[in-house]
Amino acid sequence: MSDERTGSSGAADAAAPGGAPDPDHPATVELPDAHPRFDDGLDRLWTPHRMVYIGGQDKPADDSRGQCPFCRIPDRSDEDGLIVARGENAYVVLNLYPYNPGHLMVVPYRHVSDYTDLTEAETVEVAHLTQTAMRVVRAVSAPDGFNLGMNQGAVAGAGIAAHLHQHVVPRWSGDANFLPIVAQTKAVPELLADTRSRLAAAWPSARPDVPAEGTA
Repeated sequence: MSDERTGSSGAADAAAPGGAPDPDHPATVELPDAHPRFDDGLDRLWTPHRMVYIGGQDKPADDSRGQCPFCRIPDRSDEDGLIVARGENAYVVLNLYPYNPGHLMVVPYRHVSDYTDLTEAETVEVAHLTQTAMRVVRAVSAPDGFNLGMNQGAVAGAGIAAHLHQHVVPRWSGDANFLPIVAQTKAVPELLADTRSRLAAAWPSARPDVPAEGTA
């Protein structure tokens, strides 16, 4: 029988009575490539810098509106709240713990958790702001692609499940590189405030002289 801890056949049974090592059966050290990782076909975007948030920092104490950061952000200035754009029913804000530079979230003003509970006006504006966010990030940062996602419920990965939000994550080829893995560090080459300023300046409503993509 193989011992999963050492990878050697019978290694667990080779110890002398009392648990002392048996010199005739020395322990072996398994090399990392001894068992190649099973390829499940999935890419992984390593983000260990987010562990401080996953550990509870800046998370609301409960699901009430008074504890909700997404409800408080619109009361702040755009600069302080990292808001890129404001609509009638929803707004666009930079993620404080980004997966990648330019990681945006589209958030309804109303404190609502379930996507099916959005009004028609909220649903339409969240969709339109998501499209505009992609166009603006594409124009400013030229990503190779995007991940769009809305986690519904804590079990689905929502960090703040009580107030739904749509993620817009720009992706570049090679963005899942070695640095977060070996150095526990994610390279974000620009301050969030600077990213917000560049995206806000490129947002169509901030530049009335330049029509939104597809409307010219």
